[in-house]
Amino acid sequence: MIRVTLLSFLGLVLWVKFGPALAVEKANVEGLNQLQMGMGMFGGLALFLFGMEQMGDGLKAAAGDRMREILKKLTRTRIHAAITGAVVTAVIQSSSVTTVLVVGFVSAGLMSLTQSVGIIMGANVGTTVTAQIVAFKVEEAALLMIAVGFSMMFLSKSDALKHYGGILMGLGLVFFGMGIMSDSMAPLRSYEPFLTMMQTMDQPMRAILVAAGFTALVQSSSATTGIVIVMASQGFVSLEAGIALALGANIGTCITALLAAMGKPPDAVRAAVVHVLFNVLGVALWLFLIPELADLSMKLSPAYSGLSGVERLAAETPRQIANANTLFNVVNTAVFLGFAGLFAKMATMLVKERPVEEKFLVSPKYLDEELISTPSLALERVRMELGQLGEIVKEMLVKMPAAFQTRNIRALEDVAQMDDQVDLLESAIVEYLGKIQQRNLSEAEGQLSVDLMYSTNNLESIGDLIEKDFVGIGRRVIEQNIRVSNTMMVILRELGEVVDKGLDLAIQAVRDDDQKAAQEVVSLKGDVDRQVAVALAHQALKLADQDESRISIFRVEMELVEKLKHIHTLSKRIAKAVLPGELATRVE
Repeated sequence: MIRVTLLSFLGLVLWVKFGPALAVEKANVEGLNQLQMGMGMFGGLALFLFGMEQMGDGLKAAAGDRMREILKKLTRTRIHAAITGAVVTAVIQSSSVTTVLVVGFVSAGLMSLTQSVGIIMGANVGTTVTAQIVAFKVEEAALLMIAVGFSMMFLSKSDALKHYGGILMGLGLVFFGMGIMSDSMAPLRSYEPFLTMMQTMDQPMRAILVAAGFTALVQSSSATTGIVIVMASQGFVSLEAGIALALGANIGTCITALLAAMGKPPDAVRAAVVHVLFNVLGVALWLFLIPELADLSMKLSPAYSGLSGVERLAAETPRQIANANTLFNVVNTAVFLGFAGLFAKMATMLVKERPVEEKFLVSPKYLDEELISTPSLALERVRMELGQLGEIVKEMLVKMPAAFQTRNIRALEDVAQMDDQVDLLESAIVEYLGKIQQRNLSEAEGQLSVDLMYSTNNLESIGDLIEKDFVGIGRRVIEQNIRVSNTMMVILRELGEVVDKGLDLAIQAVRDDDQKAAQEVVSLKGDVDRQVAVALAHQALKLADQDESRISIFRVEMELVEKLKHIHTLSKRIAKAVLPGELATRVE
């Protein structure tokens, strides 16, 4: 929607600037109506872009869970990575968003920068799908597709049919917008100033720069390629000029990745740099081979020998440009994929590590705003952020026994201050989930967002319990010089080890969507109950001695047991959110 608004504004600015000049030349073309033509061009472009967004939203929703499975398998080989990049980009309709995804995986340590190069290269292949789609000349069926898609979206009770309806309606809007743009351009066939300007596009460098600049402005190489194909369908663009414009679009799309990487960690910038290096070097490789690429695409495209002149050019060139665009990106990926390590080294040399600043407070590492438009992927990033939140909570729990044993008030205060980090991340995750929930979610995505919110709250509750209750008990133990018995210290240590293990498994379960780990958390209940029973039996024996000085120690020891037990209860609740319905209902 932002791009549609931007382009509409751009159209208005261009019309104000060049409208008077066109009016002066109006006498050269009988019947040229600048206002009608301008409305058709920019209105059609707005419909085209809106259709792209609608189609992309439908694809994302329909492919939601399958995309998660694809992403889990993307690091096996470079070829798998390239295929994954192509498939994901074809679905989400944005190579820039794919690059953002890659940055998150690298930052999380789930893949190396070298492995990510394959995905970035494959993303360029995925963007060619749009050009192949728009090269089909089915404008006559556009309104039928819109009508059928609309009916499926608003009359169907099935989420799947609604998603497919959105895809069909978006596709219809793409073709309808193309048809409007094509019709509005028809008068320009005999408009000499425009034809003269288009002839300059036969100069490859000029065409590449124009397309790169326009793509950087609208932040969509698919939009640029679509416009080029529309112009080709009117016979305005030769095949070689169309190829040069498509090459420029590949460079212009790098701007989005660079802008997204600004202010991000070095790995994010490196991934964006890899994107730039790959596209720029690829264009440089083909710059002097455009005629050969044109010949190859002509051989692979259908010919219309029954037509001649502009009519034949208009019939053949759109598909030839789409095929050349695909060939360019596929060949580049195949050639450069073997040099993935070299690309990673070049990016590392160009982007140096920043000096590490010691900060007590943390910030979210994985919650990227670019991904909110793709809920299934944004929810995966919430899982990753919950991993970071969980590690802080686990560290708080692990540090508590040492602080108790050393009776170190400063160590207790340090643990308490760590809860500020927990609160900060919890707030960021909740806010991010709130934004995701404002999107059009499938039933499964809606339930997952609720489960992740539930897990976030439970992790934050564990942090609060440690910060308020454990630290409070620790202060009381130190101030009142309370000495926990050696036997009870052993019991608490053994209970603590089970609780630590349960929390660790719960974090693993929610971070990795690991049902096996979640079931292990639940199975630890018996171990926890046994340790609590041992603690109660020990306390019963001690109280039987009727030692009044023992009362204050008894209270502290039982509070510690109860708090550890409550932490395991919260860990079970986190695990429960990962388990399927039947198993989850059995968890107390």
